[in-house]
Amino acid sequence: MIEAKTAVETPHTAKLTFWTMTSMVVGSMVGAGVFSLPRRFAQETGVAGALIAWAVAGVGMLMLAFVFQTLAVRKPGLDAGVYAYAKAGFGEYLGFFSAFGYWASACVGNVTYWVLIMSTIGAVAPALGEGDTALAGALSSIGLWAFFLLIRRGVKEAAAINRIVTIAKVVPILVFVILALFYLKPHVFAENFAGADYAGSLFQQVRGTMLATVFVFLGVEGASVYSRHAKRREDVGRATVLGFLAVFAVFASVTIVSYGLLPMSEIAELRQPSMAGVLESAVGTWGKVFVSAGLIVSVLGAYLAWTLMAAEVLFVAARDKDMPRFLSRSNEADVPVAALVMTTALSQIVLVVTLFSDDAFNFALDLTSALTLIPFLLAAAYALKIAPGREGRPAGPEGSGVTRDVVVGGLATVYTVFLLYAAGLKYVLVSFIVYAPATVLFVMARREQGRRLFSPLELVVLAVSVVGAALGVVALARGWISL
Repeated sequence: MIEAKTAVETPHTAKLTFWTMTSMVVGSMVGAGVFSLPRRFAQETGVAGALIAWAVAGVGMLMLAFVFQTLAVRKPGLDAGVYAYAKAGFGEYLGFFSAFGYWASACVGNVTYWVLIMSTIGAVAPALGEGDTALAGALSSIGLWAFFLLIRRGVKEAAAINRIVTIAKVVPILVFVILALFYLKPHVFAENFAGADYAGSLFQQVRGTMLATVFVFLGVEGASVYSRHAKRREDVGRATVLGFLAVFAVFASVTIVSYGLLPMSEIAELRQPSMAGVLESAVGTWGKVFVSAGLIVSVLGAYLAWTLMAAEVLFVAARDKDMPRFLSRSNEADVPVAALVMTTALSQIVLVVTLFSDDAFNFALDLTSALTLIPFLLAAAYALKIAPGREGRPAGPEGSGVTRDVVVGGLATVYTVFLLYAAGLKYVLVSFIVYAPATVLFVMARREQGRRLFSPLELVVLAVSVVGAALGVVALARGWISL
């Protein structure tokens, strides 16, 4: 049996190359979301709204990518990016919330992967339903713990597998785009341009797509999460931007070309993964099988990447004494085993809950996005906060790069605030229900260190989170909001 060691005692930290980190960014973003895009967008908007939505999401997420690039260079001592930036900028308690929220969103997101896999297979094996039957839950649970055993062997091995899987899963998506362009029907595309009768105003249509775009872009921060493993620190930012640009082009293309094959009202009714149904309408059954196979490979790769990142965030937070010390233990393969167990366990719990949900996939997708918004907002706000300073800047004229950093930080902050508005009160309140109880872990960590539990400012944050959670529970109980 391998003896667990604390972070300080870990003999060697695995080092990842630029291309491996880029593949981890791409691999963590290209998962379940891209295969569900046609239906999600068709339920909300037509071609015009989709173009605007992708423009907004593209600019906003590019600003966030630049934020992580800038912070990786200017703050090379901060590991596990999203969490570390929140802590450095706004204190330990908000840093803890950022770490927990990011971790919880990854766990919830991982469940969507298994639901979608089982739903895909369920098209030919009715016993699996849409991923919400007892058999589907049992098979998904086996998958959860099989991946736990794989990742436990080491970061290098898991990262190498992810690099191979990334290549394998991008190919079917590119083939889909090429075939969709070949079979595109101009008159159908034109009819879908303005949107269907069930779509609201153009602003409402764009707003309705925002959480879906956040979900598919989750992972843009993947390289910063693994900053401690990078061979060269500057590779973190380069991998982030290159990975984002590649994936953005693919996601936007998948969405737009789908409008040229079927009326949007029909796309909106397709079974998930809707990309399979869209291609089937053009080339026949083999297209559906082809996309479904690609989805399974893609989702398993994304699950691997996200499980790695989730465990890493808990590990670094515990190492910095913002989580209980048991989460700071890693084995000789540099794997934070305790954090990995906790990650897999939460995914298992959420998986069981989905068996009793009416629309588990879409709710889990939106909740994943909502939970990530607070960590993203804090990272963007931290970049804006340090933008005027000189620390970490390369030698150059006074003020060199300041304007760029202020603009990037400002736009990224405005974008994430808009996303919170687009999410709506429902998901904000449900996020509070998840966040507030997590304070127990923060209290455990403070008690282990013999420190005062909360500062005056932290008590204010605690009060806000508890009140928000209480409102969320009341809203659910009264039926004001529903899951």
